[in-house]
Amino acid sequence: MTLYAVQKLIYEVNRSRDGMEAFKAKPDAFMDAYELSQEERGALSKPDIGLLYVLGVNGQLLMHFAAAWGYEWNAYLDAMREGLANYGAVREGIYAIKEEGL
Repeated sequence: MTLYAVQKLIYEVNRSRDGMEAFKAKPDAFMDAYELSQEERGALSKPDIGLLYVLGVNGQLLMHFAAAWGYEWNAYLDAMREGLANYGAVREGIYAIKEEGL
């Protein structure tokens, strides 16, 4: 998994209206510039906010990305909860759940 690439893409999309419009217009072409897994590409193109959260995307980046897709605050929080229920614990990043003793 390439969490850095996912977060870099989201950062680039979040920083300008042109970036978001380019991503929405041709997501596959936009994502080709980043080294992403199929799971990451699927989560970004839907977007699946819950899966992106579980993959470890930083909340500050994810919050703005979700808002650009029309998620209101409570829907954003619900999407993260659903992600945990559907995909399990956060896998990487600062929100990752680590097993005891590791």
